Amino acid sequence: MKQLNEKLLGYGWPIIWRFMGTLCVPLTILPWLIYHIIGQRKDERIKILKDKVVLITGASSGLGEALAHAFYSAGCKIILAARREKELERVKESLMVSHATGTTHPPVVLPLDVSDINNIPQYVTKALAIHGHIDILVNNAGMSYRGTVLNTNIDVDIKLMLINYFGQVALTKALLPSMVERSCGHIVAVSSVQGLMAIPFRSAYAASKHALQAFCDTVRSEVADHDVQVTVVSPGYIRTSLSLNALTGDGKTYGMMDASTAGGYSPEYVADQVVQAVVDKKAELVLAPFAPRVAIFLRCLVPRLYFWIMQKRARSEAKKTG
Repeated sequence: MKQLNEKLLGYGWPIIWRFMGTLCVPLTILPWLIYHIIGQRKDERIKILKDKVVLITGASSGLGEALAHAFYSAGCKIILAARREKELERVKESLMVSHATGTTHPPVVLPLDVSDINNIPQYVTKALAIHGHIDILVNNAGMSYRGTVLNTNIDVDIKLMLINYFGQVALTKALLPSMVERSCGHIVAVSSVQGLMAIPFRSAYAASKHALQAFCDTVRSEVADHDVQVTVVSPGYIRTSLSLNALTGDGKTYGMMDASTAGGYSPEYVADQVVQAVVDKKAELVLAPFAPRVAIFLRCLVPRLYFWIMQKRARSEAKKTG
């Protein structure tokens, strides 16, 4: 019997190995097929953005510049908006050189200061006159902050709210009626994970982003029946000059690149994710590593533990700085 079993196994192993070989071939091809099918589907879906008119604020550098490249490469008609006209011209030139194509319209530069609340309607009128309408508004302009509540002038809180919140609200309100009238449009608000949970020494910044989150949640529900989409983007740290240009408690420029900012997501990665969120009509896009996601979860479900962790963090950072 033992000899018979060995003989059968001798015949059986070649058959088994042949079967495993034929099975492994499709298994090795499967990831390749999935990758290419998903990639093709993504490319096909991105095509729905072709010829869409996109107004991007804060487009003169950082994430705004990356967003301009991402939307422009998808065939969109881009309106670049920011205070620094010279930098906008640089971005425009970069777009036309990097994405040379006969079907994409040249980007248009629109000098715009989101803190100039009283003149926002005039800016929007100029923007609408360029192509007759705006399909997508990307509210990206913003400012960051570093400081303690005790040592921060109220003027700093007001400035952060003016740029990060009221500027976006004013632009949205000025543009929304035209979208409602056409029953078509998309508002993208670039917020932050700090709009979902606050951390020490960011009070003015977190407050402005919390307010923006609440505003967008309300707008989304009110315009849903008009086929206007609202997407709130809540990224973690991004490798931009945001921390360099941040305000301190006395209103001065922070002027330093935080280690957390330097180690953050690339602007190009975030921009690509935003474009995909627009295509997918996502209500929210949270781009953050594990720790911030856990913090958001704890803030909602175990607030006492979250408060304790933030107190420990505040003490630790206070010791480091002084």
